[in-house]
Amino acid sequence: MTPLVYIGAALAEIAGCFAFWAWLRLGHSPWWVVPGMVSLAVFAWLLTLVDSEAAGRAYAAYGGVYICASLGWLWAIEGLRPDRWDVVGAVICLVGAGIILFGPRAA
Repeated sequence: MTPLVYIGAALAEIAGCFAFWAWLRLGHSPWWVVPGMVSLAVFAWLLTLVDSEAAGRAYAAYGGVYICASLGWLWAIEGLRPDRWDVVGAVICLVGAGIILFGPRAA
């Protein structure tokens, strides 16, 4: 369940942030902010569904997923293909997220 929640949260966060980007950087209507704010609220709610004893740990592990999803957005929505350094960086981040989320904890 956690990977699906993280993927959904990443898409919601990126879409919400992109709405502000579209308004402020691309000159689109300020009305783009309305669905953007809803999307950001969905993002925050989704992160509460992660099975973790600490919010900070759930958020830290989410960071790796967010980076990968952002590069997917870069490619799919903005039409810019990630280069090898983007991919290497994303893999390193995912490994780090996995260690944070699934690493053994002292009792």
